[in-house]
Amino acid sequence: MLPKIIEFLKDKKILILGFGREGKSSFSYIRKYLPKKEITVADGKEQALPDRFTKGIFGEEYLSHLGEFDIVLKSPGIPFRDVEIPENVLITCQLDLFLKYAPCKKLGVTGSKGKTTTSTLCYKMLEKSGVDAVLMGNMGLPVLDYIEDVEGKIAVIEMSSHQLEFTRSSPDVAVITNIYEEHLEHYKGGMAGYVGAKLNIVKHQNECDTFVYNGTQGLSEYIDVNLIKSNVIAVKEDGKIPFNAENPHLIGVHNRHDILLAFTAASALGATKTGAEKAIADFEGIEHRMECVGTFKGITFYNDCIATIPHAVMCAVSALGAKTLIFGGMDRGIDYTEFARDLENSPLMNLIGTKTTGHKIIDMMQKNGTEKKLFKAENIEEAVKLAYENTCKGEICILSPAAPSYNEYKNFEEKGRFYKACVRKYGE
Repeated sequence: MLPKIIEFLKDKKILILGFGREGKSSFSYIRKYLPKKEITVADGKEQALPDRFTKGIFGEEYLSHLGEFDIVLKSPGIPFRDVEIPENVLITCQLDLFLKYAPCKKLGVTGSKGKTTTSTLCYKMLEKSGVDAVLMGNMGLPVLDYIEDVEGKIAVIEMSSHQLEFTRSSPDVAVITNIYEEHLEHYKGGMAGYVGAKLNIVKHQNECDTFVYNGTQGLSEYIDVNLIKSNVIAVKEDGKIPFNAENPHLIGVHNRHDILLAFTAASALGATKTGAEKAIADFEGIEHRMECVGTFKGITFYNDCIATIPHAVMCAVSALGAKTLIFGGMDRGIDYTEFARDLENSPLMNLIGTKTTGHKIIDMMQKNGTEKKLFKAENIEEAVKLAYENTCKGEICILSPAAPSYNEYKNFEEKGRFYKACVRKYGE
């Protein structure tokens, strides 16, 4: 008997839109069961076709053939802000299919920041409590790669707004860590479109499900929690953690809140206080998230390249007590007036701005007058040199961009790893 997803897809004319990691994962899963079915793949870049039963649409016109298909399996990174969707086409994605058809309980985590930490903690808390769980999703682990190994387990899934945009099902336990301005260029309606995508994580829940959300920030301007059918739990930053949660990789108010959110969600599916405490004790941190690079020439360097919004930057700076900040990236048109004010009022002494937004904020602060030491760096390598020259021994320097990295790098991971290489190079 064919899996339910394949039964759903077998008689449909399928387009896999985007042929990167997730697109190739979708193709491999379908091809395993339908070895001779005609499948079309589309991508902005030319791609090698996997077999003679596969057709390709590549280049600038790759989005112009949607109406020729019954099903479009869309990859998360392709924006549909300016795309008109034909009425006869179902736009879906791996996450939507997994939520509908995977034979397991699902715990989903979304939010502007804290998704990876919270979902990882949920998984580890369940695992240490003796619950069979699998971690997958937005951290680079396509969900269909795991669907044949999840029966009877708990699937813990990090969910981005891009993945949720065309999702019509919700997990058994849904978590929203927070909502801030981000990815607005991706959605029709800007912030309203972004928030609408996030809220798909809870919109399709029923009375047996659980919704855990950030009760400190409050979501009243985005959603009426009274209209949600599931069990709603608001978690506040000052909530009491009922076990020892000390870990040098989880310092700061925002990480404490992630622990509370994770335990609340994971306990709904069987996690215990003892298991949660063991999970915290064993947590080794996550790359690019307040990651300690090491101490060089008496200066301790941190890589927080995941911090692409101002709020996340200030959380990290406050938690670490950093004196030098390297920041800047792609300009998305966000108003940085409040961020500049926060930087001015912070204990930071050295502000090193890189292109493009870093230079913009430095100009803003120079115009307003400041006693901070302000520097414009042409690139990360120059920024690291300036950090070594201006940070005192015993102090902390952190890279925390407050903007995406796409203006100069493939992604934040590439930028973070280059930064770490520069820190080590000039720390010798």
